[in-house]
Amino acid sequence: MSLCPPGWLKTPMGNSYAGQLRTTRFEEVLHNSIEASLRSNIVVPRPIFSQLYLEAEQPLAAHNSRAENDDEDEEDGSESNSPPILYQIKPPPEGCCTTDGFCQAGRDLRLSSLASDPLDVLPGFMLVGLKPPSLPDSLLVCAVDHRFLPDERGHNALLGFSGNCMGCGEKGFRYFTDFANHINLKLSTQPKKQKHLKYHLHRNNQGVLVKGAAICWRGHDGRIRQIGPRLLEGHVTSDEQSSNLLLLQPSHTPANYTASHTNGSPQIADTPHPLTNGHNAIPPIPQPAMNHSGPGRPSTTGTQTNVGPPKKRHKGWSPESASNVVSENTVKMPPSSSTLSSSTAHSSTTNGARLDAATPMSSSQRSSTTLSPSGLSVAVPDQLLRTCGLQPVIFKGHGPLPRLTGNVSEVLVSSLLQSCYLSSQTLPRVYQHYGPSPIQPLSTEMQILLTVYYLVQLGPDQVPLIEDLEQIFMRSWRESHLSEIRQNQQPQAPGSQGRHYGIETPPTLPGLPQHLSLPYQQPLTPSQLPWLAQLAASSCGVGVVVFGEHVGSLAQGLQLMFCKLLEGGFQNTNYVVVIVTASGQETQSCVVVTGKHQCRALAESMFSPSEGLREINHQLSSGETQELIQFCNSLGQDGDMDSLLDSATLDSNEPSPLSSSQESTDDKSVKKTHSPKDSHSPKERVLATKETCTEYSVEWREVRPIQLAVARKLLSHVCAIADSSTQNLDLVSFDRVNFLILVPPSEVTFQQTVLHLWSSGVLQELGSLDQACASQRDAERFVVKMDQSAQVQIDSLIQEAHSNSYTLYILIHDHAHWDISSASYCNSESGLGLVDQLLNSRRIRDAPNILILHVTSFPFALQTQFTRISPYNEIHWPSSFSNDVDLYHERTRYFGVSELLDSTRSGGSLPLMRYDSSFESMAASLEERFPKLHSAVIRTTVLIHHYCIALMAVSGRLSGSHNLHKHSSVETLGIVQSLLSAAQQCPTRHGHMVLLRIPSLALAAWAQQRLSRVRRQLGLEEKFEIILGNPGQPLNIGQSFVDQIKIWLKIQEADWVPRTYLELEALPCILILSGAEPLGESLPRSLKYCDLRVISCSYLQRTTLEQELGLAAYLLKAESRSPHNPGPGSDLLESDAEKLSSTDNEEEEAQDNENSTPSSNLPVQSSPDIGAKATPSTQNNISPKAPKSTKASTPSPSRAQTQLPAQSTSQAFLYPKPSFHHLSQYQSQTYAQAQQVPSQNHPVSQINFQSYFHQVSHPQLQPPLPPAQSRRHPSKSTSSGSLSPRASSPHLNCSWARGVSRPPSVLLPRSLYDIITANDGSGLPRCTSFLPHMSVAWVSSFRPLLSKMMTCTEQSLYYRQWTVPRPYHMDSSNRTEGRSDNFHPRRLLLSGPPQVGKTGAYLHFLGILSRMLIRLMEVDIYNEEEINLSKDAREDGVQYSPSNVLWPNPEIMKTLSFDYTVHDPKYDDISFVYCPGYKPVSDGNTVRQEDVCLRRRTTRIKLSKYAAFNTYHHCEHCHLYLGFNPRYQIYDSSLHVFTFTHLRLGEEIQLYFIIPKSKEHYFSFNQPGGQVEGMRLPLSTDRSPDSIKSPIFTPTTGRHEHGLFNLYHAMDGVSHLHILVVKEYEMAVYKKYWPNHILLVMPAIFNAAGIGAAHFLIKELSYHNLELERSRRLEGGAPAVDVWPFVILADDSCVMWNAVDLNVHTGPVEHAVSLKQVLQHMEACPDLSHYGLCGMRKWSSRVLTAPNQREPFSRGHLHDFLLLNVDRSQNVQYDQNRFTCHDVDFTLRLHSAGLLVCRFNNFSVMKKQIAIGGYRTFIIKTKMTDVPTSVGPSQYICAPDSKHLFLATPAQLLLEKYLQHTSHKLFPLSTKNYEHPVLSVDCYINLGPEVTVCFVSSRPHSVNICTTGLLFSGLLLCFADTFVTPSFLKNFTFLKGATLCVISEDRSSLRQTVSRLELEEEWRFRLSDEFQTANAKEDRPLFFLTGKHI
Repeated sequence: MSLCPPGWLKTPMGNSYAGQLRTTRFEEVLHNSIEASLRSNIVVPRPIFSQLYLEAEQPLAAHNSRAENDDEDEEDGSESNSPPILYQIKPPPEGCCTTDGFCQAGRDLRLSSLASDPLDVLPGFMLVGLKPPSLPDSLLVCAVDHRFLPDERGHNALLGFSGNCMGCGEKGFRYFTDFANHINLKLSTQPKKQKHLKYHLHRNNQGVLVKGAAICWRGHDGRIRQIGPRLLEGHVTSDEQSSNLLLLQPSHTPANYTASHTNGSPQIADTPHPLTNGHNAIPPIPQPAMNHSGPGRPSTTGTQTNVGPPKKRHKGWSPESASNVVSENTVKMPPSSSTLSSSTAHSSTTNGARLDAATPMSSSQRSSTTLSPSGLSVAVPDQLLRTCGLQPVIFKGHGPLPRLTGNVSEVLVSSLLQSCYLSSQTLPRVYQHYGPSPIQPLSTEMQILLTVYYLVQLGPDQVPLIEDLEQIFMRSWRESHLSEIRQNQQPQAPGSQGRHYGIETPPTLPGLPQHLSLPYQQPLTPSQLPWLAQLAASSCGVGVVVFGEHVGSLAQGLQLMFCKLLEGGFQNTNYVVVIVTASGQETQSCVVVTGKHQCRALAESMFSPSEGLREINHQLSSGETQELIQFCNSLGQDGDMDSLLDSATLDSNEPSPLSSSQESTDDKSVKKTHSPKDSHSPKERVLATKETCTEYSVEWREVRPIQLAVARKLLSHVCAIADSSTQNLDLVSFDRVNFLILVPPSEVTFQQTVLHLWSSGVLQELGSLDQACASQRDAERFVVKMDQSAQVQIDSLIQEAHSNSYTLYILIHDHAHWDISSASYCNSESGLGLVDQLLNSRRIRDAPNILILHVTSFPFALQTQFTRISPYNEIHWPSSFSNDVDLYHERTRYFGVSELLDSTRSGGSLPLMRYDSSFESMAASLEERFPKLHSAVIRTTVLIHHYCIALMAVSGRLSGSHNLHKHSSVETLGIVQSLLSAAQQCPTRHGHMVLLRIPSLALAAWAQQRLSRVRRQLGLEEKFEIILGNPGQPLNIGQSFVDQIKIWLKIQEADWVPRTYLELEALPCILILSGAEPLGESLPRSLKYCDLRVISCSYLQRTTLEQELGLAAYLLKAESRSPHNPGPGSDLLESDAEKLSSTDNEEEEAQDNENSTPSSNLPVQSSPDIGAKATPSTQNNISPKAPKSTKASTPSPSRAQTQLPAQSTSQAFLYPKPSFHHLSQYQSQTYAQAQQVPSQNHPVSQINFQSYFHQVSHPQLQPPLPPAQSRRHPSKSTSSGSLSPRASSPHLNCSWARGVSRPPSVLLPRSLYDIITANDGSGLPRCTSFLPHMSVAWVSSFRPLLSKMMTCTEQSLYYRQWTVPRPYHMDSSNRTEGRSDNFHPRRLLLSGPPQVGKTGAYLHFLGILSRMLIRLMEVDIYNEEEINLSKDAREDGVQYSPSNVLWPNPEIMKTLSFDYTVHDPKYDDISFVYCPGYKPVSDGNTVRQEDVCLRRRTTRIKLSKYAAFNTYHHCEHCHLYLGFNPRYQIYDSSLHVFTFTHLRLGEEIQLYFIIPKSKEHYFSFNQPGGQVEGMRLPLSTDRSPDSIKSPIFTPTTGRHEHGLFNLYHAMDGVSHLHILVVKEYEMAVYKKYWPNHILLVMPAIFNAAGIGAAHFLIKELSYHNLELERSRRLEGGAPAVDVWPFVILADDSCVMWNAVDLNVHTGPVEHAVSLKQVLQHMEACPDLSHYGLCGMRKWSSRVLTAPNQREPFSRGHLHDFLLLNVDRSQNVQYDQNRFTCHDVDFTLRLHSAGLLVCRFNNFSVMKKQIAIGGYRTFIIKTKMTDVPTSVGPSQYICAPDSKHLFLATPAQLLLEKYLQHTSHKLFPLSTKNYEHPVLSVDCYINLGPEVTVCFVSSRPHSVNICTTGLLFSGLLLCFADTFVTPSFLKNFTFLKGATLCVISEDRSSLRQTVSRLELEEEWRFRLSDEFQTANAKEDRPLFFLTGKHI
């Protein structure tokens, strides 16, 4: 019983210890433990030491209440808390020496006396200096057992004492009290070893005993605290919690153990679990997901045993036998992995190669690689590789590695483990928030021990992975400090716990009651480390060997390792751990990998991908592989493969069993050549067949709904950039789009992108190509391969972008993760760094019209802390399904990596993703046989050998072919069988594609040559093609196969050849895809097998793995049956899983006569809610004799296929995947069931498919599909449509048609399969926790795992927080001092799964972006022809002014008659203004009445460069104009009060000016910063080309965002005074949006007023300001009359201005001009002061062709844009009460006052249609706002003093609206009676379109029309003033029964008006004819009275 230390069963005499032996003998306990282990499914058996001892049952609460001297009391057996009693010294025996410094035997104990004497110290004892109180300057020498002394950290000292006297030599003192008496310590208190044992003693170089380091006693007064040993069995001590170690037992040893607890705590139940990778996977106890373990890396569960010694141990107890035992369930080992790859930020690489990774050491590298002290070296034995067959890998650990000498080229040294240790010991800054809490990193000893435990748990074929170890360290550290973390998190909110760290901490340590988490813990000591490491290693036999107990240095350990390695002592050892724990030194360690498989995998992982490929090329070129090839060619007893092939060639004249009945041997031909016997071309052969395949159809372009949604998301993000306040993108300034697509240097990817671009129609839409373009060659200039030639094209684009500032250039970087290397780290020959050099250049970065879109399936490398892409500019591909609901109605489902993983867990039949065990076994044996060859060479050779053997076996040309099956794998045989037999089932020879992924170009070329030779010798050249997919070369297809494809695609061009893999649809072929990584090539939907068995397992980054698996990504058609015609297989949705069998037999029925093997699969129709109806004959396709179970199931043939699960259980790696309930389910059927179906009849199941694909070359020739057939289909390519079989044939004879809607099968290497199928602690696939890309590094080991519930955005934020770019990453230089981010504002990232359709999405984005820019550059302009034009005016040929005259002549203008008729189309619903010369057209308004409900006619007009803009316009030119002036702060403006008295109102008017600091120079103040006195006005004689003299006033309401107030471009940058007139309640919002504009705020009383009030205030303010300016000028000596008297009244929707050019040849031409040009021209008019009002016409597209527009100037009504002379029009006011037609009223009164009104007809203003706000928007509502009512015009008035529903609307508005809608009833004689108008005195009011109004002014000397002989049908007196008299009214004649309407402000004035004007003489009134507006009394209603003429 070697496990029992010496003295274990002895009972120490006189010792009082807390633990005692059980009655069971040790041998019996050991026997029982072993027996229980053999019967158990638990990995860890119950520790024997826990069963041997009962621990002291001390309640833990006592630990919290004890005093610090608690342990000293325990030492003496006292549990009291009372003060110490005065110590009574025991009297010495008589005759003994009592001298201080001497023992009772009289021997001198002083150090000064014994320093040079030889002292006999027993083993295990140490010399200690004791400090006597009576001799303060002396030390006494004594020997103490080192177990009772603390280690260097003050821990792990046993309670009690064991010492010897060094004077007399007496031994065996068991109590320090006895020893103190013996050495004559005279004490007043009880002796304590902690108080008196002070120093270690050691001998110096001269051999003299001297004082050494002080003994580290913990606690006050040098006292110890020992808490851990008191804990109950089954609990974790604080010591254990700190260590978090696993007491590892052999992971392959079964054990059955229940953790029992003496206090009744929960137990761990025994649960059997299936074997996983040779180990028992242990179910984790309920705990946080981070602690879960995946298959292949079993967790260990069990009890937490006591680790410390009993309270008082006997002297024979060994501390190594029960030191800090580990908590078995605190660390869960991650799942299996295949290589130890770099994942920390400490390792760096160059060109993809790790600098720290080990490489073969040369002599020159020796000194720089090793960091050892001088003098220490280790000689590497010669012939190490030849002797041992391996190249050991040494991982640096702790401490310097000794220098290696000798045969160093056969040893690899790596610092990855050392970097992992350093990273795990570096606490991130976030943990410093917790102040002085004892949060410390893991100790060196703990890291080493955890490393040993990790290595022990690895399986024999598993390779250590650095990510696993980091997570173990992370979880161990986190759980060891769990109590501190919780204590520091107490003040936090519950929802924020754990988030502060960025790590989700579990609520409690698993298996540990919460009250046991103690803040003080005992760490592992160096003395305990070797024993614990060896104990852990012993659990796996000799798999892990630990050198530690007798190793004095790393050099000694390595030398011992090399010796044993040469002796063959490590045949079954995979790892050797060397641990050095010398006293007084830091612990050192290293790990040596000695397993052959592990050494090979690690050695290959230390090469960069490029270095690995170079090594493969070297081995191939040097002939090192010949022996391997010869070995594989030998078939043992079955002969040699070459000889068998030669025999097959000799027998080639015999017909092949695979030949179809229509073929003869003469049809066989060599690739690209035809034998003389070949008399028929492939075209003729296909046409000669009696049947044709009607199930094949192809379409290359179809934008699916989800692609359209993504394109719109892209557009939305671009608009968000433009809308932001940063002004980084001014979309409004661009008028067109240009683009360039950058793709990796792959010819196929290039041609594929060109094909998608050409067929998408984007080039025609953008105007880049002519519509008649018929060749896709023209599209190649828009796609660039990122090689050296890209520099020229990108430079050309940059130059073009700089010269075309109005074009937006989109740089699309497709496959963006491919080249992210920094240009400064790459040479020009490598081809890398071009993206950084080109896209990150300053010329592109600073170009405001270049936007970059990165597109990738793997965005992780672009999501780092220094990324250039803002997280807000990321667009993630959405999930198309949510809760089984097709969100985009695509009827397709994406089948990606997550679905492949689901198939491995379905359990129905063979999963779609699997590994080939036969292949793996043969490859592993050959790897051992040929240790010098690269594994890729070996695996490729074996794979091609298997394919060659399979071809020979399946071809049937060899007589003993049945014996060849054993030399290939079943998987390979099935693949080849399916490939050869598929084309035989289709009349036109449609077949499948088999993809072989061979990264090495040299190996791929060799594979193609080898397979082609075998194919030729077997006579199979016409059966299938072998294609080499070299990224740098175009496709090379045999001419016969090209002819076949042309026939299928109906291509007529003679020189057409396929350039993409997509064009190989349905071609039976083997595609050997080479290249270090896939470069974005899309594969056709005929891909059936994706053979990845030889891809590299060395580079385990997430991007590397996922892009290889992405080759098999697929878009499945979610086909379904009609509910009324379910068809066969519909019962499957309701069947149990047990009903599904696993025999594949579908193709056995179709190939019964060919003796073929099962090789394909057929999908069951899914989801009855996605409906495509089956053909009527579908239900009859099953034999009536077939059993029901056969009818209800669809046979799924091959081992390669599987049933998909009904519901997905895991999320996709990056993209959230939909549930899989309605996916096509795959089911297999037993062979017995298949026999019941007649094989000669129809197939068991019939699938109904639809097709919608056009020809590839001539899509324009294909007629569009009817709507019923325009259903979406899946696409294998990024933007192409799907390929689907038709339902026209009742027989699905075409194997391609059956397999086109099924995803391909994927074959992986075993090691990758184990990694990918395992889950990490969060439930995600294991590889999601890998380093995302080789060019990035983790920020810290202290990071959480990705969560299963994370969205794509959250995953992006995760990588942005936890990864940093390495120095050779292009983003590593993207740092700005003082900023946390440095995002490029015009850079977007589109990410989506592989093969999902990203290309089609971004191409469609280009199209809709172009359309949007055109839309942004265009506005809706009112385009209406003038109304109410009379025939006389149209036929009048008089020309008053020449057409080319610049300015109007006042004298000529006076001769022109004033046109009273309103021609503005917006007034088509108002009353005619009577004019004697006007004859209205009878049908003038008829059409208008019919179009009442239609919106006004508008036209889309592109904005000119002189347009006015709203607040959405941002450009670099108008920043200062909008308020971005560096001299002034934004919103830096002041409020000023301006008060003036208005005589007519009889009161003061108080206005408010908000004046920005930058505009104060337009105003005059009484003092600087004081009260404003007025606006500064120029003189009439001033002439300046850089300014506009007239102030511009723009009344506005409700249009703070949409009003066109940005006049910078309209004014062409000249100085002008622009004032916005706003209502008081809108002041704040206008100030916010227009901070640099002057605001004139109207008084609050005008908040409900109309446009008349605004114009009234503007005019009165302007006149008052004119008077003030004149006064100031007079005071300054200038003439007052010279002050400029004009102001501009502009509508807020005026957008552009035009001028007419008179051309003699072409006639008048209108073109856009600036507002500056218009105003300066009008202001330069010589006689402008003679005019009271000037304006211009409204633009119309037809106005230049109208005959009445020949006059350059005219007199009539003016609207929208007015130049008002406030001086001449001072006596004519705007009516401040008016809401409608105020400008018509003002113009009529102005003309009647004798003032000239002039319209400049050669200028026109365009008005933009703005649907929001404006003065014409009125809401008439009731005062009871909570009662929704519809108020009609008849309710706008009511009888006075009546009960009526009052309205919350101004009285004037109610009156105007009432008269407009009801005047035809009020004035019945006036309705449609132009000859008898209504007489309106002094005002114009709209009485509706059916009533004509004749305006007359009562003012003296006014200009009125002649009314002699005119009979009026009514009289309207509105607020009649004193100028209206009875005599004035007597001048007019009225019809009998004419209507009178008198309007006044109140009833009293109404009666006074009737009395004053003597109206009762001629008019009859009734009491009921008096009305008021429906206003409450406090709202001051208006009153009016009606009457009839007598």
